[in-house]
Amino acid sequence: MLNHLSTALTLFTRRLPASSPRTFSGALRRLCRMEAAVVRCLPGEPKLTISFCLQGSHKHMLRDQDEPLGKVLARISNGIAKNQSKAKKSKKNRGQEQPDEAAEPTVVKLFYDGEEVPETVLNAEAWQDGSVLQVGDVKYSVQRNAPTFTTAELPVSLLAGFPVCPKLEVEFGNVQDCEFTWFRENCPHTRSEAPGETSDQDSGWTQVGCERVYIPSNQDISFRLKLSCTPKDGSRSGPAKELVSVGAVEAGPGVCLFDNRHAFTAKVTDWPTVRVVSYNILADIYAQTDLSKTVLYPYCAPYALQLDYRQNLIKKELAGYNSDIICLQEVDKGVYVDSLTPALDAFGLNGVFKVKEKQHEGLATFYRRSKFRLLSSHDIMLSEALSSDPMHAELLEKVSANGALKNKILQRSTSLQVTFLEDLNKPGRKVCVANTHLYWHPKGGNVRLVQMGVALKHLSHVISEVAPGAPLVFCGDFNSTPHAGVFQLLSEAVVPPQHADWSSSGPEESCSMELLSDIPPLLSACGLPAYTNYVRGFQGCLDYIFIQPDCMQVEQVIPLPSLEEVTTYEALPSVAHPSDHIALVCDLRWNP
Repeated sequence: MLNHLSTALTLFTRRLPASSPRTFSGALRRLCRMEAAVVRCLPGEPKLTISFCLQGSHKHMLRDQDEPLGKVLARISNGIAKNQSKAKKSKKNRGQEQPDEAAEPTVVKLFYDGEEVPETVLNAEAWQDGSVLQVGDVKYSVQRNAPTFTTAELPVSLLAGFPVCPKLEVEFGNVQDCEFTWFRENCPHTRSEAPGETSDQDSGWTQVGCERVYIPSNQDISFRLKLSCTPKDGSRSGPAKELVSVGAVEAGPGVCLFDNRHAFTAKVTDWPTVRVVSYNILADIYAQTDLSKTVLYPYCAPYALQLDYRQNLIKKELAGYNSDIICLQEVDKGVYVDSLTPALDAFGLNGVFKVKEKQHEGLATFYRRSKFRLLSSHDIMLSEALSSDPMHAELLEKVSANGALKNKILQRSTSLQVTFLEDLNKPGRKVCVANTHLYWHPKGGNVRLVQMGVALKHLSHVISEVAPGAPLVFCGDFNSTPHAGVFQLLSEAVVPPQHADWSSSGPEESCSMELLSDIPPLLSACGLPAYTNYVRGFQGCLDYIFIQPDCMQVEQVIPLPSLEEVTTYEALPSVAHPSDHIALVCDLRWNP
C-alpha cells in the first residue's frame, strides 16, 4: 500500500508546479479520495474485466487480455462522447440553447510509476496494481485482483435475539479478514414498497455493530438493517459493499426449547474434550407438504413451519451449542449452501454435504476448523454399495433369498456420510465421523438392519484402509428404538436370526439371518432418552451418538428438554422449536 501511495504521489508531484505547496496539499487530499478501478485479470483466461464508477454510472468492461491498451482507452472516451451527445439532444428537444462548437474528446490515459503507459501495451501487462487511470479530470487507483465479494447477501427473515449471518464469498481474499459495520435505520420501515423495491427517502442510519454476525435486539424491531462490508486479504482491501435488508427486524418467539440447554454449552470446550451434536433438522420438502400441515403437525402454527422462520431457530440453536462436530440429517441442499454454511462458517466451522440420491435433502457434517483438519470423505449410497461392492456379496446373497425384500432395499436412496478428521492439537491422531438417516417406515426394521449391516462393513473397511485404529463416532437418525435390531447390532455387534425385526414387514418380506458387525460393540453416548422425537402420534428415542468406549469416554451429556417444556405447544415442531426431533449433545474426551 505504501508503494502504491508513493507511486501516485510521484505522479501528482511531477504534474504540479514546484512552487505551489497549497496545490500540492490539495492534490494529496484528492489522492486520498481517489476512487478505485478494479481489474480482474487471471493467467489462462482470455478476458479481463475493468470496473469503475464514472459520472454516477457503474462501468463494467469485458476486454481481451491480448488487446492493445489504446482500444480500451478509446472505448472509454467514445462512451463519454456518446453520453454527452445524448445529453445535448435531450436539451435541444426541451428547447434549451446549445453551443454550436463540438465538445473536445475526453482525455483518457493510464499511468504507472508516474509514466504514461504506451497504448500499444497489451491489456494483461498494462493494467498493473497501483497504476492510475485518468479520465478527464478524474483519477482512479487501479486495484488488480483486489479482494472482491462474489456473493454478498443478507437473510430475508430477521428476528430479534437471533443471529444475522450474511452469506459471503470472496475472491482474492479471506472472509475471516473482512471488516463489517452494521447499521440500523433511523425511522421504522413501512411495508408500502413493492417486493424488491426500496424507498427513495433515506432516513439515515445509526451504527449498531462491527462484527461479522449481528444479533438484533428488541430495539431493532420494525427497523431495517444495513451491512457495510469491506473484503480483505490480510491488510489488502477491495471495494466495499453495502447490503440493506429486504424487510425489518421482527419480534422473536421468546423463550425457545433449546435456551436452557445453552446454559451448559456457553463456551467452546478445551482440548482434549470434543463436543458432538446429532440433529435431524426436518427438511423443508417434508415440512411443507399437505400431509405435514394437516396430519403430522396440525398443532403447529403454519408460520412456524415456514423455512425462513425455522432457519432462524436452527442457526441460533446450533451456534449456542459451541460444538466441535455437528452431524445433521434432513438438510435441504439450498439450506446447506445458503444458510447453514455461511452461518456456521461465521462461528468457526467448516462443513461437508452428501445429498441423498433422488432427493433434495441429505446429510451434513460440520467440524471446528481450529481443532480439526479434513482428511478425506468416503460417502456411499447403501443400496448401491450392497449391489455393487464385492465386500457385501455375502449379505446380498442372503437378502436375495427374498426378492420382494431385496427390491425394497435396493430402491432406497439412504446414504452414509463418512468423514475423517485429524486432531490439530495432536497431529497424527484421527477420528472417523459417520452420519446417516436410515429408512423411515415403522415396519421397515428388516430394511434398516440390512442398511446398518452395509454401513458397519463399509466403516470397518475404510477405517482399516485410511486410518487404522482411529476411533469411530457414529451419529444419526436411525429410526430405531432401543428395542430394535439396529440398536442391538450396534451395542452387541450381533443380531440373531430370530429377532422380530427380520419379519417386521410381514411374512412375504421376511428374511431371517444372523447379522454380525465387524466393529466391536459401541456405546450410546447420550444413554437412552425417553424421546428424541416427539410428535402427536409418536414419542420415542430414534437418534443416537455411538462411540467406541475403549477410545473415548463421555464427559457430559447436555440434558434434554423436560416433558413440560416439550409439551408447552403440545408437541414438536412448534413456534419454540424448529424440528420434530431434539438435538443430542454430549462432550466426549479422548482416552489417554
